[in-house]
Amino acid sequence: MTPTPHRTNPRSHATNANPLRFGYGTNGLADLRLDDALGLLADLGYDGVGLTLDHMHLDPLAPDVAARTRKVARRLDTLGLGVTVETGARYVLDPRRKHGPSLLDPDPADRARRVDLLIRAVRIAADLGAHAVHCFSGVLPADPTHLANPADQAHPVATANPAEDTAWKRLAEALTPVLDAATHAGVPLAVEPEPGHLLATLADFHHLRRILGDPPALGLTLDIGHCQCLEPLPPADCVRAAAPWLRHVQIEDMRRGHHEHLPFGDGEIDFPPVLEALAATGYQALTVVELPRHSHAGPHFAAQSLPFLHRAARAIPAGAEGSTP
Repeated sequence: MTPTPHRTNPRSHATNANPLRFGYGTNGLADLRLDDALGLLADLGYDGVGLTLDHMHLDPLAPDVAARTRKVARRLDTLGLGVTVETGARYVLDPRRKHGPSLLDPDPADRARRVDLLIRAVRIAADLGAHAVHCFSGVLPADPTHLANPADQAHPVATANPAEDTAWKRLAEALTPVLDAATHAGVPLAVEPEPGHLLATLADFHHLRRILGDPPALGLTLDIGHCQCLEPLPPADCVRAAAPWLRHVQIEDMRRGHHEHLPFGDGEIDFPPVLEALAATGYQALTVVELPRHSHAGPHFAAQSLPFLHRAARAIPAGAEGSTP
């Protein structure tokens, strides 16, 4: 795929010596109007934004979404901000079910609603000049007996758990039209391993990749905190292992075994080795701060996070950036 040219924020601190480009997620600025959030991030010196499509921030279901998207694209251009489109809004499809319906729902009509959202996100991303569309698998349905649909067993995926076999098959089938849309739009689909979801780890991402036949449009969203939470490798090693498939990176602090997104310094991650590994991969898209439970003080944490990342980047040994992992 042809990469989207980077917008340049004149306030950015990205340089040849520090090629990493940092953004902040709008899911951590949910109490701000989108226009105000974008202005804040540009003023703080961020290179871009992780834009979560939600009812208050570029509602993907709004009847005038095309016009709204054009307006946001102009605003991003004016501010020099890059963008990734994220699809993790909690209640954008269902006011009663967090992240529902998912790509794993027993009801085909419900799965189709999630597929439709993701295809809308791809179109919005193309119109914004986004470098990727983020998504995740969802959790297994609460009642495994709901998975026992004979039609789902026609081509089972080989796992030790029949319920998981069906879930993986549903996930692959649901993502196929989204990947087709992403291929047509020239925007990669970056699937995120999410603790507690069917696709929870890097190994699970590779399982999906094999099921789908390794399509070029399928990439990876790597959340650095999730690596600390549950991956067997340290976060810096996860970055190196994931390098060929990296299309989007999220970053925050976290503690081992606890899926809680924390401000930098409140967890256990040693960030300079992580940023060194990321720079060495040649990754040039956004690394987005992900603090979705801190919107109550979003401007404060946005202001605190970027200087922390710049200090961590400056701690990378000279000559380490851009080397081959």
